[in-house]
Amino acid sequence: MAAPKRKKSKAKTAMRKAHWLKKVNIPGLSLCPECGQPKAPHRVCPHCGYYKDKEVIEVV
Repeated sequence: MAAPKRKKSKAKTAMRKAHWLKKVNIPGLSLCPECGQPKAPHRVCPHCGYYKDKEVIEVV
């Protein structure tokens, strides 16, 4: 079986890992128009319970 002749440098390892991070899909956060807290897009705000200017859940 083939074995590497030299140790991979930190830069090469970082380049390989950076490409992997580009493929990972991390959703961005948006601000809730009601309370201004960060929330996931197209989701009910966990802080105030609003979605599209309507109160969907009651938050205590």
